[in-house]
Amino acid sequence: MIKKVGNYFVVPLAICATLFMAIKPSSSLNYSDYSTDGLELDYTISKDLAFNNQHFETANSVELSNPFQSTHPYFPYLGKSYIGFKEALAFKESRGNYFSVNTLGYLGKYQFGAETLKMIGIHNPTQFLYNPELQEKAFLANAERNKWILRKDIKRFAGKTINGVLVTESGILAAAHLAGPGSVKKFLRSYGSHNVSDAYGSSVHYYMKKFSGYDTSFIEADRKAKAVM
Repeated sequence: MIKKVGNYFVVPLAICATLFMAIKPSSSLNYSDYSTDGLELDYTISKDLAFNNQHFETANSVELSNPFQSTHPYFPYLGKSYIGFKEALAFKESRGNYFSVNTLGYLGKYQFGAETLKMIGIHNPTQFLYNPELQEKAFLANAERNKWILRKDIKRFAGKTINGVLVTESGILAAAHLAGPGSVKKFLRSYGSHNVSDAYGSSVHYYMKKFSGYDTSFIEADRKAKAVM
């Protein structure tokens, strides 16, 4: 009985307190109680605590033209790895947007054409466009197929200089992604005189130079490579 009587007093008291605070004159409020003047609000931690600087020593020598190679230690440095290769190429193709469709109908993060997709086993472009995982598999499958087609040219020309460009496997594969392996064969075997460009002005020579020197050993040459989910 005592507990029940207590409850009758507690509830009205809480309501009265709430109403008092709501209608309390603003002139009676002491705003200094809420001031941050004089308080030190800038808190920082040393880079040594946040990151081990030795992991970023190579970042000081990167090319600023590659958006995925940053001198700032708070951004991932992908370097010349396979991931660095495909992400740099994706940025050039679509700014890394999986859902991009250009004016010529090329699709996705890596800007694939419908005919290329068919060769690696993809026959539904719409499904492809809205499936990032499938797009990543398609990039690898296409690179594996191109590496097999160009395997003799990679062995023959890698390390040589053509029209001022040091030929590397990654440069060859990037150019093949742009213009197809046949165009790359013609460029290499003509020592640069056959240099086709796409509709936006990017050429085999340009891709060969821009994507030179990446480690693409992860990509295995495969004549029958398919993008399989």
